Amino acid sequence: MARSSLTGSRIRERRNMVGRKQADLARAVGISPSYLNLIEHNRRRIGGKLINDIARELGVDAAALTEGAEAELLNTLREAAADHERAAEDLPRLEEFVGRFPGWARLLSDTRRRAVELEHSVEVLSDRMTHDPFLSTSLHEVISTVTAIRSTATILAETRDIDPEWRDRFHRNMAEESARLAESAEALVRYLDDASATDIAGSTPQEELDGWLRGRGFHIAELERSLALEPETLVNRSTELQSAAAREMGQKFLERYRKDAEHMPLKSFAEAATATGFDPAALSVRFGVDLTAVFRRLATLPTELVGAEIGLVTCDGSGTLTFRKPVEGFPLPRYSAACPLWPLYQALSRPMAPVRRRVEIGGRNPRGFVAYAVCQPAQPAGFDGPQVLEAAMLILPLEIVGAEILEPPQEVGTSCRICPRAVCAARREPSIMSEAF
Repeated sequence: MARSSLTGSRIRERRNMVGRKQADLARAVGISPSYLNLIEHNRRRIGGKLINDIARELGVDAAALTEGAEAELLNTLREAAADHERAAEDLPRLEEFVGRFPGWARLLSDTRRRAVELEHSVEVLSDRMTHDPFLSTSLHEVISTVTAIRSTATILAETRDIDPEWRDRFHRNMAEESARLAESAEALVRYLDDASATDIAGSTPQEELDGWLRGRGFHIAELERSLALEPETLVNRSTELQSAAAREMGQKFLERYRKDAEHMPLKSFAEAATATGFDPAALSVRFGVDLTAVFRRLATLPTELVGAEIGLVTCDGSGTLTFRKPVEGFPLPRYSAACPLWPLYQALSRPMAPVRRRVEIGGRNPRGFVAYAVCQPAQPAGFDGPQVLEAAMLILPLEIVGAEILEPPQEVGTSCRICPRAVCAARREPSIMSEAF
């Protein structure tokens, strides 16, 4: 069996060799023990200053930890092999294969990566084609205009003896409808062209805000450094928030972010989160805030502080998603209608009753998560005004959850159209990707 040359495995091997505890090494290089654990199990990439710091603490040259077959290439091939029983049998010889046939290994890796990208594109486009209200309205307008032009053309073609005044009116109607059709088609093409191939974004104010936050990792470092900084200043500096509506939404988001950071300071909150095993209830009591505020704060923590990405999704009383922070292995639809959101909608139907579910997302590499959800009512217009509901769902990877979750996982997919699960009582339509798994 070939000895693994993955960087994480080398770090673990060297640390054990020198008798260094994982927690001590993590503290020495300024990361959490859970994050170092993920690195040592080749679940997180590592490079730059961090690999140099670890090498210094372990008394070894950084090259000794990174040389050998590329970690990214090996990881990709391992993921591909995990989906095929016969390939999985040859995993012990993977490095031998990469060493003897590097060209074929790179080809398989690139093919695997491209397949994953295409599946993600299908997922996003399927979600958009099915649920995007703008796209649906635009297509309806195009079809209606084409139908009107066809009806007018049929009258002109089949009616021989038609009054000249009426003929001129029909011609004028056709010209006006044709102009409207051209405008609708141009707007539709522009709307689709503005979207990237793998992440349809930048079309609505909400998507502008999502893109801006995604580029920052949902962590606003400027506010963390200085709570005195005005949200309006940050919004004005942004080049991604183009529309007035997106800028207004961005300012409201930052105002709430600043308030959360004030009540839950970054360093002490991150330490408490790790110490409590990311228990939202314990953190709520410790910092004197509600569960939704804890959810929001956890979702803004940098990955290097806590060892994993933490996701969050919120919706209003109509079920419309108002915020999305997906995590790897737990994709969130842009326009709802998907199984992973069941805990969120269960909470929406039971205000003030918290929901916890262990969830497993199917696909090529199933991952386990714990979803915490809660719905809180508000009376912004006073007791005489309407009640406003907002539900939030926190998404924690199972490996960082401190409590032992004994309940069996709820198996879900992203949506019926692209879910590979063969048996599901709630399936609404056959999967177009069932042959791929």
